[in-house]
Amino acid sequence: MKPFHLLGVVPFLGILGGIFFANRVTPYVLGMPFILFWLVLWVVLISATMAVIYRLDPANRPAPAHRKDPAS
Repeated sequence: MKPFHLLGVVPFLGILGGIFFANRVTPYVLGMPFILFWLVLWVVLISATMAVIYRLDPANRPAPAHRKDPAS
C-alpha cells in the first residue's frame, strides 16, 4: 500500500468520527443545521480527496508512447 492511499482514511474519519463532534442543531450554516452541513461538506471533500488519490496514483498515468526508430 502506498502512503497516498492512506488519504482514503480521511473521509472515513471525517464522516464517522466527526459526527460526534458535529452532533448539534443550533448553529445554522447556509440555512442547514450544522450536522447536515457537516455531512454535505464531507460529501464534497470525499470527491476532492478521491480526485487527489487518483492523480497521485502512478497506475492511472498514461503509458509512454513507443517511438519507432526511423532508421529501421
